[in-house]
Amino acid sequence: MSQSAYPEHHAGRLLSVAEWAALPEDQPGELVDGRLVEEEMSDCVHELAVAWLIQMLRAWAVPRGGLVFGSEVKYALKPRRGRKSDVSVFLSRARKPPARGPVGIPPDIMIETVSPAPRDERRDRVEKLEEYAAFGVPWYWLLDPQLRSFEVHELTRDGSYVRRLAATGGLLQEVPGCAGLSLDLDALFRELDELEAAEQQEPPPPPGSAEGEE
Repeated sequence: MSQSAYPEHHAGRLLSVAEWAALPEDQPGELVDGRLVEEEMSDCVHELAVAWLIQMLRAWAVPRGGLVFGSEVKYALKPRRGRKSDVSVFLSRARKPPARGPVGIPPDIMIETVSPAPRDERRDRVEKLEEYAAFGVPWYWLLDPQLRSFEVHELTRDGSYVRRLAATGGLLQEVPGCAGLSLDLDALFRELDELEAAEQQEPPPPPGSAEGEE
């Protein structure tokens, strides 16, 4: 997500998390130091990876009493800072978030799917790494579809993350912090390969062609 502010009336004053959460559903953006900042333009590679993660996590977490959420949940990290992770997981309903409004309870897992733009990569690998640690999220996952890599970071007692897992494929039968969860990264990466290969083989019709005008 790019950090440039929206050129709208919101940009003229600082917003609180409550005001950010009360914005219309069709108003995108995250809140950084009271400023509404743009979200990334997700592509099919990004959304396929996110959908795969949600599918795998729901199959594992829901029978165990957990909750899995998508990318529109608004987390209140600070009074003027709010983020929306691609996926978030509460491992127990004993700590379930409020049904509506901003969420001030850190989930057990927050997950970001890294976009290829350098600014977006910095946000996920540097900015959100620090912010989620300060928020108290026990586990932070990073899935990078471009690099075909997967990382799991654990929050330590000193309030910083330590990487506990780094993988570029294979069947992960032991994911740190998630007993009983297995992730077949090879299966995911094959789907991404197939999607990208299909795009290379079928270029879009040129502008002005009869097919392109439909």
